Amino acid sequence: MSWLNYHHLLYFWTVARAGSIAKAGEELHLAQPTISSQLKLLEESLGHKLFERQGRKLVLTDVGRTVMRYADEIFRLGNELKNVVAGLPPGQQLRLNVGILDVIPKLVAEQLLKPALEAGPSLRIICREGPLPQLLASLALHELDVVLADAPSSEPVSVRSFNHLLGKCGVSFFAANNLRHLKKDFPRSLDGAPVLLPSDESSVRRSLDLWFERQNLRPLIAGDFDDSALLQAFGQSGHGVFAMPSVIESQMERAFNCSVIGRTDEIETCFYAITVERRLRHPAVVAIAEAARSQIFSV
Repeated sequence: MSWLNYHHLLYFWTVARAGSIAKAGEELHLAQPTISSQLKLLEESLGHKLFERQGRKLVLTDVGRTVMRYADEIFRLGNELKNVVAGLPPGQQLRLNVGILDVIPKLVAEQLLKPALEAGPSLRIICREGPLPQLLASLALHELDVVLADAPSSEPVSVRSFNHLLGKCGVSFFAANNLRHLKKDFPRSLDGAPVLLPSDESSVRRSLDLWFERQNLRPLIAGDFDDSALLQAFGQSGHGVFAMPSVIESQMERAFNCSVIGRTDEIETCFYAITVERRLRHPAVVAIAEAARSQIFSV
């Protein structure tokens, strides 16, 4: 597939508006031979002459006038895009479309997104939850601005994605009243005890399995869950011990009426913002990343 070189189109558009290569060179801060060669490359790629010389003036050909109409619209839209990104008109909401991996605890997601709401009171957040491949596909189609995940992207998508580490922390183990006795002699107390775990596809599940093996523990797996909220609901009801990121310890104890029976830094949970941009540009995503790194986590 042959792609249009928009730099060449910009040079053509500037020459057509300025009326001469010399004036266009002054506006673009480029030498005349450079502009002339770029115009020639554009004409070769389109297969048509765009200018014809009449005396000392360059005049658009019929094809050149057609190209000029499209160029006007292209660069008008470009300026409009810059204005939208720089700042929306009063009364218009800035939107942030977020994909959240379904295994990320809801309290962590809320903490990560809270700074975006505080930074822009007119912000509207649209959250979609699901497995990573599905979210990355939506990101590739620009249906999402960012994906919050617990592991860097390594999935094949149609456009390249970039992983921005937000932070990392250890894990804490929580239990309802009927299992609080397991706090004594932790972690040995987990041997044979019922535990609730995230699904095998979760990065933290793999870390937990390795940690159990290193500690020579064989807990009784009472449940596997794709959804973190469902796992927490079962844990709150006393069906098993469950692990959550240590960064939300206090919120977990208040919200789920459960207690910390132990913790470890040997299991590391990481959180990433995945975007199609190497450098974060959306103001809400920038606010999320800055707050995560300076306030929520220690990177």
